[in-house]
Amino acid sequence: MLMPIQIVLANEDEHSFELDAAALEKILLQDHVKDLNVVVVSVAGAFRKGKSFLLDFMLRYMHNQRESWIGGDDEPLLGFTWRGGCERETTGIQIWSEVFVVDKPDGSKVAVLLVDTQGAFDSQSTIKDCATVFALSTMTSSIQVYNLSQNIQEDDLQHLQLFTEYGRLAMEEIYLKPFQSLMFLIRDWSYPYEHDYGLEGGNTFLERRLQVKQNQHEELQNVRKHIHSCFSNIGCFLLPHPGLKVATNPYFDGRLRDIDEDFKRELAELVPLLLAPDRLVEKEIGGNKVTCRDLLEYFKAYIKIYQGEELPHPKSMLQATAEANNLTAVAGAKDMYSKSMEMICGGDKPYIAPADWSVVTRKMGGEEFCQPRTPATLFAVMFVTYVVSGMTGFIGLSTLAALANLVMGVALLSLCVWAYVKYSGEFREVGTLIDQVAETLWEQVRSCETVFASVSKITMW
Repeated sequence: MLMPIQIVLANEDEHSFELDAAALEKILLQDHVKDLNVVVVSVAGAFRKGKSFLLDFMLRYMHNQRESWIGGDDEPLLGFTWRGGCERETTGIQIWSEVFVVDKPDGSKVAVLLVDTQGAFDSQSTIKDCATVFALSTMTSSIQVYNLSQNIQEDDLQHLQLFTEYGRLAMEEIYLKPFQSLMFLIRDWSYPYEHDYGLEGGNTFLERRLQVKQNQHEELQNVRKHIHSCFSNIGCFLLPHPGLKVATNPYFDGRLRDIDEDFKRELAELVPLLLAPDRLVEKEIGGNKVTCRDLLEYFKAYIKIYQGEELPHPKSMLQATAEANNLTAVAGAKDMYSKSMEMICGGDKPYIAPADWSVVTRKMGGEEFCQPRTPATLFAVMFVTYVVSGMTGFIGLSTLAALANLVMGVALLSLCVWAYVKYSGEFREVGTLIDQVAETLWEQVRSCETVFASVSKITMW
């Protein structure tokens, strides 16, 4: 009997998930499909937004791949369990028990799986539960349909960023795009006068929504860059509302006569876009195509990651906002402290008045060490080079005269820069360098004086 098979079981008490490996093996290890490349079409999104309803039309297409696949007006919709109402229906992850074998235009055969997922953000699921289900379905699917209602809002993009990053962490994929195709499906689209129903209008709308603008806040830019970096192909389809009979009739069973014509027309375009033989996207991981047998092993490996503690728990928006606010407060306090300290005792502010410091502190080397060596040294260099320049110029040694003038100019410029640093407090590193050079020159002259004095004494003796 054909039915949806629960392959990922949700433990509501412990908020954990378990893979039913035996059930998955029965589906994927059938002799006629186990070695075929697999196409996995998954539908994910918030709960009670019609994911299972959509998948049943996909089932109808896979069973009747012809122009009239959508069926007659009085055929009830069968397949994945669905119903109207406000309480969730699907938990964990389900796969349709039949694997469809499709001949592609190039002559190859592929196996097609249809996957239904637990709706996100219901009253019984944590953020981690939602992130785990979405990440698992995205990691194992070749086409992920992101089912949204009425519009793409900023929180939808932020949740997508959170969930896909949770999946990328598990795959340990940082540099390459880890996922394949993402289709934004906007249900109950109410603005056809701005963007037409269908793929063309949807892609135009999506391009504007995901556009990175210079005047956007950095956080908004990062969300959009992240989404682009995660998927190799991104599209959008705008689907109209199915009608009041569908929304308000508790006995609605999927018969087409109760559905609005606009919805049926666009639905007839949407499903072949995803499942027509020439549109099928084979599952790839790490650049290699995946068979049904391979997919079983990937499911086993991925579920172990989410059962362990290797990954950090995703935070709720409240927790993330609280932590961000705390970090912002810490950064602001640190910045205020630094600015206040700079005003009180920065480079241009003495800790103690120099006169008071001289009184209370004994200087190494006595009074001589306290003398302003840097300006004195620079003045001495300018005076000596001025004299040398005049003398060498007088006797015709123009090259030496020019060199002396150059040294004198450098000394004068250094003196001006040193004075500016001392009075402004800016470019203190430059002032320190000038002090060091002047100190070196001073010490060299002193050592020469000492040597000359010693030689003179020896000569006189």
